[in-house]
Amino acid sequence: MEYRDIAEEEFRDLESRILFEDNHLLIVNKKVGEIVQGDKTGDECLAETYKAFIARRDNKPGKVFLGIPHRLDRPVSGICVLAKTSKCLERLAGMFRNSEIHKFYWALCCAAPERKEATLENWMTRNEKQNKSFISRTEGNGAKLAKLKYRHIADTERYHLLEVELLTGRHHQIRCQLSHISCPIKGDLKYGASRSNPDGGICLHAHEIRFTHPVKKTEMDIVCPPPSSWKGVTDLFCD
Repeated sequence: MEYRDIAEEEFRDLESRILFEDNHLLIVNKKVGEIVQGDKTGDECLAETYKAFIARRDNKPGKVFLGIPHRLDRPVSGICVLAKTSKCLERLAGMFRNSEIHKFYWALCCAAPERKEATLENWMTRNEKQNKSFISRTEGNGAKLAKLKYRHIADTERYHLLEVELLTGRHHQIRCQLSHISCPIKGDLKYGASRSNPDGGICLHAHEIRFTHPVKKTEMDIVCPPPSSWKGVTDLFCD
């Protein structure tokens, strides 16, 4: 057997998290704690899990192709795009690289921003040893321009919901830039939150993605609701 056996309960869970699928694309709802691509932990990544799922569902005896055109950090949840063919993977990778895919995140923050909406532009550097990014005052020394737009869209009893449109794709960009304006994300100890979340994740969620299908050329708009653990937010936006 090429892949591990997927138990019935896990199979149903994986099936329920598929947001869109055709012969070219598989778009799924990533949970907090899952890794998109294999790393030094050796934990099974989301792509490998869905390969096993597809092998069982479609009764495929050989290898399943699932390419990874982009990543979400382990503590982040939400929309994850996988390519089912090498042709689609190549095109998607180029689209992400050229900012042809529009990504919107929801961030549940510990404080409200001073301005209701704004564009943030900062020079950012990355410390590999700390696995953390920092705002730099000037260009140079490896600093890269980071740019995003945010809107303050709602409030719960204790937290503040921001919609963020990523305009560049830097390491920990949303986490770092929101922390810089004194709006750390709930649960994000690394960037200024006072306490962790019970699940070990942070309240940053890939909520919506808009792009032109890389093969069919149809317009795509995929939306994914936030986790049920976001108390107050699901009551505001989800029936």
